[in-house]
Amino acid sequence: MKIGISRPATPPAAPNVDIDVAVLAREAERIGYESFWVGEHPVAPVHTQSSNQEFPDGNVDGYQDCLIGLARASAMTSTIKLGTGVLLLLERNPLLLAKEIATLDRYSGGRFILGVGSGWHREEIEILGGDFDHRWTQTREALQVMKGLWTQEISEFHGKYYDFPQVRSSPKPLQKPHPPVLLGLFTDKALQRVVDHADGWMPALFPPEAIRDARVTLDRLAGEAGRDPRSISITIYVMDADRDAVRRYEEAGADRLVALPGRASTEREAIDVMERYGELLV
Repeated sequence: MKIGISRPATPPAAPNVDIDVAVLAREAERIGYESFWVGEHPVAPVHTQSSNQEFPDGNVDGYQDCLIGLARASAMTSTIKLGTGVLLLLERNPLLLAKEIATLDRYSGGRFILGVGSGWHREEIEILGGDFDHRWTQTREALQVMKGLWTQEISEFHGKYYDFPQVRSSPKPLQKPHPPVLLGLFTDKALQRVVDHADGWMPALFPPEAIRDARVTLDRLAGEAGRDPRSISITIYVMDADRDAVRRYEEAGADRLVALPGRASTEREAIDVMERYGELLV
């Protein structure tokens, strides 16, 4: 079982606290984690009716830019995988994003993992030009755009959300055909979408029993699609993880567990949290 760690979130009341993602990634590599993950919320709407389990009031302030942070982290690390968990794809221009990701993958020596989601925060998505009510359709198009730019010398696309003539885009990613794409989707259709469009599934806070059932379904859907089930991974985000949780998720069929360490106000506090979760590696 691979063990990763997510960057501790900054308390909403202290959005300008300077916790250097590169320092945390360097420490995560020293401790022995396989991967280091950061999420994103590009803007925090002041007035919102959106909420989820982690943000019951919809306040998503306190996030640094995930790609700039990981680019900096790539220069201060050498072996640890660097992933987005998750990047909100329909809040970014996929033509620019494809270049940014390819550049980061090359600078990191092929260590980047692209975890993407369609998002849950209606106001944030709409402010940034996304179609909340059809967010998977737009996310799917963005993925198709980026894969074309990564794998084709000349690419063009004509869809509902993105429409452009023949273009060239360089550099290409170091990983071939492109960095692994993990989908952080939680709808009933999530597993079929993983098989159709991704290299893995990245759920959060699902119990081992749900992961076991999902693994069976993924294997069946992969076989029906002519894919090797072993080529589709499961990365599970877990709060309050311990060694027993690692064992149960591994037995259920997960390939990677990413510990969610909560919030931290200083770099020292964040590193202390990562040290405590280091017991998962023993």
